[in-house]
Amino acid sequence: MLQSTVSLMLDDETHATRKVDVAVVGLGEWGPNLLRVLGDNLDVQVRWICDLDSSRLAKCRHRHPVARVTTRLDRILDDPAVDAVVFATPVETHYKLAMRALAAGKHVFVKSPLATSAELADDLATLAHERRRIVICGHTFPYSPPVRALGRFIDTGTLGDISFISSRRVNLGLDHRVGSVIWDLGPDDFSILLSWLREMPTSLRAVGRDSVFRGIADVAFVTMRFASGIVVNVELSWLAPTRLSRTVIVGSERTVVYDAGGAEPVRVFDCRGGDTVSPNIESYEPLELQLGEFVRAIRAGDLMEHETTLARSVVEIAEAADESLRLGGAEVSLIGEEARDQLTARRGLAAV
Repeated sequence: MLQSTVSLMLDDETHATRKVDVAVVGLGEWGPNLLRVLGDNLDVQVRWICDLDSSRLAKCRHRHPVARVTTRLDRILDDPAVDAVVFATPVETHYKLAMRALAAGKHVFVKSPLATSAELADDLATLAHERRRIVICGHTFPYSPPVRALGRFIDTGTLGDISFISSRRVNLGLDHRVGSVIWDLGPDDFSILLSWLREMPTSLRAVGRDSVFRGIADVAFVTMRFASGIVVNVELSWLAPTRLSRTVIVGSERTVVYDAGGAEPVRVFDCRGGDTVSPNIESYEPLELQLGEFVRAIRAGDLMEHETTLARSVVEIAEAADESLRLGGAEVSLIGEEARDQLTARRGLAAV
């Protein structure tokens, strides 16, 4: 009996300390970033690299000589040593590939967004829960230093009662492969809002237009209402002359401007005294933190279901905004009490 107990303890210790074997699938724009960060993580062994383009594989093989390379996902899924698969593939492939990986018993990390509909995202969440596996999405903004700092301001009441949030995320360049600007740029803002407010909007309206490709919105304005009384407006556009990402949070005590990429990313304005403060913000790579959390959760047996809920909720908002856009700006209700409860109970992200 004592020998069995000691063996179990040694097995648990080995599981908690051994490296996590990971496969990276998709080496386009985002895949090399995922590969770089995972390759630098001392708790990770990049076991496989996969892409349909042999020239991309050759380039990455040179930088990661220990990893095996393949153009076939089946080889990865059939390898019992692989713990997790990280996908950086086109949006329309996320559901099918993630479902296959989960069915094979692998943990899954998918580039944003998780799926192309809330129904498909629910399927992924259900299978992950049944198989006791993680499925999360690459929403890195909630892990960024300015977003986390603003989250602390909101949680501690530094800003007072939040009444209104206005966000503008615009870019020069169209990507009609993702369906619309809502699905391309929107998930970044939606994930930030959910991480801050920890509640789903009760309804939303979206208006926009298809200026270049018929039927594909390249500019959109999404207005959301929350049960707490907060109103949020998000402007999304592919037609701006420069890239810009700016959010304003209006509170009863203070107003905050978050300018992603700016020299002063966070500025706090006192509504009474008129003073302006630019707080010191930590500096680290959000993707490194998120993937580190993913690896830690695999080793600890944590399913990260709060992150699955956030990813699924982002898809629901994008889908509802797309529907409102098709209906000419009609109000669309979002009914997700379970999601709201889970977001409210969402644990804080691990400290750096």
